[in-house]
Amino acid sequence: MPEAGKKKKKKKTRRFYDYSLLFTVIFLTVFGLIMIYSASAYKAQMDFGNPGHFMIRQAAIAAGGFVLMYVVSRIDYHWFARFATTGYIMSYITMLLTMFSPLGVASHGKKRWLKVGPGMMQFQPTELVKISLILLLAVLISKLGPKVNRLKAAGLVIGLSAPLALLVTANNLSSGIIICGIVFVMLFVACKITWPFFACVGGGVGLLALAPYIGEALVKMHILKDYQLGRINVWKSPIDYARSGGFQVLQGLYAIGSGGLFGKGLGQSLQKMGFVPEAQNDMIFTIICEELGLFGAVSLILIFMFMIYRFMVIAGNAPDLLGAMLVVGVMAHIAIQVILNIAVVTNSIPNTGVTLPFISYGGTSVLFLMLEQGLVLSVSNQIRAEQ
Repeated sequence: MPEAGKKKKKKKTRRFYDYSLLFTVIFLTVFGLIMIYSASAYKAQMDFGNPGHFMIRQAAIAAGGFVLMYVVSRIDYHWFARFATTGYIMSYITMLLTMFSPLGVASHGKKRWLKVGPGMMQFQPTELVKISLILLLAVLISKLGPKVNRLKAAGLVIGLSAPLALLVTANNLSSGIIICGIVFVMLFVACKITWPFFACVGGGVGLLALAPYIGEALVKMHILKDYQLGRINVWKSPIDYARSGGFQVLQGLYAIGSGGLFGKGLGQSLQKMGFVPEAQNDMIFTIICEELGLFGAVSLILIFMFMIYRFMVIAGNAPDLLGAMLVVGVMAHIAIQVILNIAVVTNSIPNTGVTLPFISYGGTSVLFLMLEQGLVLSVSNQIRAEQ
């Protein structure tokens, strides 16, 4: 029997750190490097005389990104909230410089890269826009609290997001779709009233079904470009455009179909030998399917689903609304980008040029993804667990 008046032993608390998420990020990054080498070795040898050209560049940036992620994860995420407005303004500046200054570098007919710093390094400002908007909306929604359910408050969130989203969309349609999706998901989670969101989803499905007809009308109104309408026509009937826009789609589908259940084996893809253009970028999932089969593809999807689950756990246990909304924004970004990439390569939606997070080649993408993961891990590090 405990002595009378003796104080009960207090439970110790410790800070939580989501090592499951950390190991998932590491695994996806390493797996991405392996697949980048496999998918690009032929092209890299032909163009640069070094089969590891793309993999080495990606590995160097990923290593730097990992250090950045760890440093950010050890800093209280509330400190980053101070820079929400600065990041928002910088997003506008970098986008305008990219589109209307000589510092912008054209890619596929659009200026999507910006030259910065010593040696004029290049990066994609759209990646900065994504993380800046996530931070701004998380801060704004946390300050609004329950008021976010009011039409005026929700309008404020949309009003701050819409001009930047439209600016990005005019320059890069796929990034514009992702940014709109991030805003949509963050508002959906924050608001109690859900019917407008379900109505938007229904409207989106209807627009997708009528896309060819709407596309032709928008081209006549000079809102949509001819090449964008071409992507819709290719999606509708890729065989009719097999010698032009449908070539990449069809070759990607051949790669997916030829993989079978367990694939041809790592490094044994035939479609990467110049048949699938830029196989290490947007279409890398098709090479995964060809070399590792349905088993490898499903396994990768399950790993991404586990990552989303960890985001949900961290958001559900976050110390405050700011932390929860930060994690929700990053979760929306990853989930939307994975879904869009897989939908594009399987020709479920028109081609929008979306990379597969952590897997596709792209230094700017992996660097900012690591930064986002650092913010999520920072939130997890502020969760206190009782012992």
